[in-house]
Amino acid sequence: MMRDDIEKILFDEETIRKRVKELGEEISRDYKDVPEGVFCVGILKGAAIFYTDLVRQISLPVQFDFMIASSYGNATESSGTVRILKDLDYDVRGRHVILVEDIIDSGTTMHYLLDYVLLRKAASVKLCAFLNKPSRRTVEVPIDYCGFDVPDEFLVGYGLDYAEKYRNLPFIGVLKKEIYA
Repeated sequence: MMRDDIEKILFDEETIRKRVKELGEEISRDYKDVPEGVFCVGILKGAAIFYTDLVRQISLPVQFDFMIASSYGNATESSGTVRILKDLDYDVRGRHVILVEDIIDSGTTMHYLLDYVLLRKAASVKLCAFLNKPSRRTVEVPIDYCGFDVPDEFLVGYGLDYAEKYRNLPFIGVLKKEIYA
């Protein structure tokens, strides 16, 4: 069982549900005067679960798009080089864009994507990250909406994976070291 690989649970389902609702309400308040709503870009694959839960909590029109970008490949450490594997399908020119990410670790990928979207002439670009791991940051990025700050541990669940496993766990847990070491 996957749960046997978990050392401890950091955030249970109820804690996650409550925080995601709060983030959606905060975004709705901040953009209440924008009649066209927001353009939310989910960064796949990790943010997929958080993204779908979040956009259902936003009480404004939301246009959906997705990107796949990585500086990790199959490693557990950032390579420092960002690759876009799936680009935006829609033009963001003049739109208020919110990049939705599962976790900000080194900051490399998100720093690149923030600049990338701004170069496409978005009206504004903000970042919503479910988890923030500041102790691992090598490139600073402004997180406008943050779910939780987390310690420097290997986290899985609620979209986060190790070797494409554990994404479907309904909580955020710390993976036992013997699983990935």
